Amino acid sequence: MANRKGRRRFGWVRKLPSGRFQASYLGPDGRRRMAPETFERKGDADRWLSVVESEVLRGEWTDPLLGRVPFGEYGQRWITEHRLGERTREEYRSLWRHHVAPYLGHIELAELSTGTIRSWRANLLGDGRSEDRTAKAYRLVRAILNTAVDDGRIKRNPCRIKSAGEHRTAERATASVAQVYALAERMPDRFRVLVLAAAFTGLRWGELIGLRRCDVDLDGSVLYVRRRLAQLSRGGMQTGAPKSTAGVRNVAVPAVLVAELRRHIARFAGLGAEGLVFRGEKGAMLRRGNFGRAVEWPAMVVAAGLPAGFHFHDLRHTGNQLAANSGATTRELMHRMGHGSMRAALVYQHATTDRDRNIADALGALIDAGRKDDESDDEGQGQDDEDGDDGSAGALVPVAQ
Repeated sequence: MANRKGRRRFGWVRKLPSGRFQASYLGPDGRRRMAPETFERKGDADRWLSVVESEVLRGEWTDPLLGRVPFGEYGQRWITEHRLGERTREEYRSLWRHHVAPYLGHIELAELSTGTIRSWRANLLGDGRSEDRTAKAYRLVRAILNTAVDDGRIKRNPCRIKSAGEHRTAERATASVAQVYALAERMPDRFRVLVLAAAFTGLRWGELIGLRRCDVDLDGSVLYVRRRLAQLSRGGMQTGAPKSTAGVRNVAVPAVLVAELRRHIARFAGLGAEGLVFRGEKGAMLRRGNFGRAVEWPAMVVAAGLPAGFHFHDLRHTGNQLAANSGATTRELMHRMGHGSMRAALVYQHATTDRDRNIADALGALIDAGRKDDESDDEGQGQDDEDGDDGSAGALVPVAQ
């Protein structure tokens, strides 16, 4: 806005030798900032300064210099400094190296637009990246840019493509109770209860192999999930906290599993309170590869009547589906699964044939009961009418004069 003398209250506009107009202003930090481009008309420069002034007054101003950092530099620093589990950090570095940096790393934060993000995503899919990996890469970029917004480097996150971070995978197989036991019975003795525990508690692989004697309360029928073991890409094993705050939880154990755990711990668990509950043949920490080879997983899965692509993680799906079918609420499922959001829990509350049949049967029983009550009322009314016909209800009663 201009004052009575024709001078602006906020910022300056000057005419360049080229005939175009340049706008500048003092930021809240007292440093002079130039508009990122020049203007053909003075009025355009004035309007740009008015917008900047309103942002300053509303507290929404961001320092444009902070956005002049290459996304590659900022993103790598984010992955290194952000609080992440080591396996998650390795996964993010892989996504960054193969799917993000080659396309977006050279672009400055301030120059990233929704159109740029849309083109990058289309290029990934066009180059043959799977929808799953593309969605994961998109979620990583969105998370990094959310931090950039919080840091005041950009005004808003350009990752605004609806459903771009979602990927609908094929529904995972689940086992019946009979199939769980059929699979467990085919395992070597030391791994039998591992299969049952995975299916009937819904714990993750890393949470199960990280259990120690002190985490198992057989008298209270509870497992205390306080840690997990993660296998890194180079083969090392790392003990850490569960995947999220919600992952730290107490999981009630079905009575049938308590007796199984008691026998297993007596035979196979490590010594002392810190002894691992589930261990390899020589007492070492379990690793996915060694476990798969030791039990001949693919063959055992088929022998138990399960599909060839059934994974150990599908036992967790089985446990969560059983809990859902037993009538657990969404909040109860979230606790049991160790999830902080409803999204995963709702997956297990999708209608299933068996559950839908139970609902239909219960509905039918209510309908039958309601019809019987109506029929009883009708019969009672009919009996009253018949009694009235035999008595005085239908006769002429003389009226006293």
